Amino acid sequence: MKPFHSRTKIVATLGPASAKPDVLLSMFNAGLDVCRLNFSHGSQAVHQEVIDTIKSLNEKHDYNVGILADLQGPKIRIGMVKDGGIHLVNGNRTTITTKECIGNEERIYITYETFPQDVKAGEIILLDDGKLQLRVVETNLEDEVVCEVVHGGILTSRKGVNLPNTKVSIPSLTVEDRKNLDFVLENDVEWIGLSFVRNAEDIIELKDIIASRGKTAKVIAKIEKPEAIANIDAIIAASDAVMVARGDLGVEMPMEEVPLLQKMIVNKCRAASKPVIVATQMLESMITTPRPTRAEVNDVANSVLDGADAVMLSGETSVGEFPLIVIETMQKIIQNIEQNNYPFYADKYLKTSAETFLSDAVCDSAVFLAKQTKAVGIVCMTLSGYTAFEISSHRPDALIYIFTSNRTLLNSLSLVWGVQGFYYDKFESTDETIIDVNQFLKDKKLIKKGDVIINTAAIPMVRKGKTNMVKITTID
Repeated sequence: MKPFHSRTKIVATLGPASAKPDVLLSMFNAGLDVCRLNFSHGSQAVHQEVIDTIKSLNEKHDYNVGILADLQGPKIRIGMVKDGGIHLVNGNRTTITTKECIGNEERIYITYETFPQDVKAGEIILLDDGKLQLRVVETNLEDEVVCEVVHGGILTSRKGVNLPNTKVSIPSLTVEDRKNLDFVLENDVEWIGLSFVRNAEDIIELKDIIASRGKTAKVIAKIEKPEAIANIDAIIAASDAVMVARGDLGVEMPMEEVPLLQKMIVNKCRAASKPVIVATQMLESMITTPRPTRAEVNDVANSVLDGADAVMLSGETSVGEFPLIVIETMQKIIQNIEQNNYPFYADKYLKTSAETFLSDAVCDSAVFLAKQTKAVGIVCMTLSGYTAFEISSHRPDALIYIFTSNRTLLNSLSLVWGVQGFYYDKFESTDETIIDVNQFLKDKKLIKKGDVIINTAAIPMVRKGKTNMVKITTID
């Protein structure tokens, strides 16, 4: 059984720095909850090796660390440029072409085939996370766009391109994404991240494909574009979880708006009982140093205080020099907040019109009772996981222990705030089952004699229906 660390979960991107079994196990032990595989980099063969390592460690050590396969989506990049990069000078003009070539100061290849048809004169083009800025002068609507350099610098191969003013016509699932989707579904990963989501239809299309393959992977909408902000309510409703991908979001939109957008998205997700991840540049300086900056510590702490289910690491753990120290550092920051000043039992309003209203009311009552009785744990039996997501969204001080016969659900719950899951398939009478699971937690030293526990379940147990029962138990 993996030791339980903080309620706020940690997602880490795996790469050359962290893919070896011994390093990965040490990261699991330090508090890593979900492994992110970034399909913008690496071959399927490399990702297969990492997936096999994660599954092997889970099985060997009885862990439930989840896997998030992050599809690249319609990420636009420039192609290769000459060795040493090219120097773009303010005021100079350069041509961006859809015909493949080795880029130089005069011509740069872009991977976006309909770029000349989609852009208009005056629109801004941002390169390398916004470090360089160009303005469209004219397009031949076929294969070339003439641009003026507004903020120049050195541009190296394969850098990303952001088009904050342009209506991009590339589909959310590219041809390459579809190949990678087949691969990750074959491997039964728990979470799939969809990049550059623009509307709910993007999510629904991906979910339809997953369902048609008979798979149960859950979909995370990555919020990176202005269109996504405009359609945020519908996107949250259609998704299983959301990621505030602040890197591209802060390039596509004015960066000063991102902190409040982060808070807005977290609040909306919690109201909808959908997990939310805050991502990008959280401990960026730790790629090369063993200590974070004070600003980074504040950023992680504020994301935890905002109510995020999880905080995410990217380059810090994929290519950084100190992957284990990064996880330990993140864990210390989270635990300090949760032990001292966390806003537990956040207000949540039930929608009486919702189909799930009765189950929601039972979950709400369980959380209310936990607060009033100072219960140490809320213990739930669930098959779908709905109860876990719902109770977690109330952010109770009591830990949430989930028992389920649905093995695939266990790893999915590793992303959900405050939840620790256990496999359990002996659903008998209500009283016997509650006694049994409480004894299990006592044997694991997660609870002790005299503790107050709130148990929830569906009666009758054998039907495995919707949660409709709450019980207060004092442990003997």
